[in-house]
Amino acid sequence: MTAVDMGAPDAPAGPPLEPTLTISRVAVVAVAAYAGAQVIAQVTSLKIGRVWGESVDMGTFVYPITFTLRDVVHKVAGRSAARALILATAAVNLFLAAYLGWTASVDSDPSWGLGAEYETLLGPIWRIVLASLAAMVISELIDTEVYHLFVTRITRRFQWLRVLVSNAVSVPVDNLVFAVGAFAPVTLLGTDGLPWATVWSIFWVNLWVKGLVSVASIPLIYASKDRRIDE
Repeated sequence: MTAVDMGAPDAPAGPPLEPTLTISRVAVVAVAAYAGAQVIAQVTSLKIGRVWGESVDMGTFVYPITFTLRDVVHKVAGRSAARALILATAAVNLFLAAYLGWTASVDSDPSWGLGAEYETLLGPIWRIVLASLAAMVISELIDTEVYHLFVTRITRRFQWLRVLVSNAVSVPVDNLVFAVGAFAPVTLLGTDGLPWATVWSIFWVNLWVKGLVSVASIPLIYASKDRRIDE
């Protein structure tokens, strides 16, 4: 007499399961910190302060950290993830500016006495917004390629040096695209520019501040062990 297997029937055959993607805690924190710092810098750049006797937008003290945070994401998740993060964050910042513009245009409730102030402060100046986003995307994509070239063609040693080199290329590019795009002495998108002397003053002051903050952020690259993830 043949024995009959009374167990559960075999599962129907199907395509093989995709491998599970594991994301480290460091990657999650770095992505969140990068996106958060970008948004914070975008909003606080509305304030032009006087620091050390010089005029500087207050987002400058936060924004340079994003270059090193981008390096951390590249290190723990790869080049493709870093590129996706840059483009996604740019889209978020563009949506933020558009949403602020829409909310500023909506009539204020009569009982709310700060409608005009809200519109004046948070209504986007599109020339500056677009110059900022262009500078961010161009410079951070360049940062991605310089970092990738360094770790794949030069050396994986000296993690501080890979950050220093990539930031030394991308930070000046960011500063140049932003200063010229936002303030060059031509009228764009209904906004007048500034004299070239003022544009270059903004460029050099912001470059020094961004450079110092960028160097101070280098220890962030040691937030996780180095792993070979090139793409």
